[in-house]
Amino acid sequence: VYNSAPNWGVAVGDAVGVAEPVLNQHLHQHQGQTFSFVSLRVPSPLSLVVNGKRPPGHALAPPHLALTNPSAMPE
Repeated sequence: VYNSAPNWGVAVGDAVGVAEPVLNQHLHQHQGQTFSFVSLRVPSPLSLVVNGKRPPGHALAPPHLALTNPSAMPE
C-alpha cells in the first residue's frame, strides 16, 4: 500500500477490499537467474475498505517537502 503512514497497517485476519486494483506480472533477470512475481498496487490506504470501514485519515502518510539547489556551490 503506497502512501500509508508508518504506524498504520492491516493485521492478519482483517478483511480487505481493494476498489481499483492494479495487478502486474513482473519478470526480471539478474546474474543468470529469473525472478517472476505478481504485485497488486494500491495507491493509498484511503482507497481500501478494512473490515467494512474506510481507514482513518491518519492512515495516509503526511507529505514531505525536500528542496535541493543543483546550482549551489558545494561547501
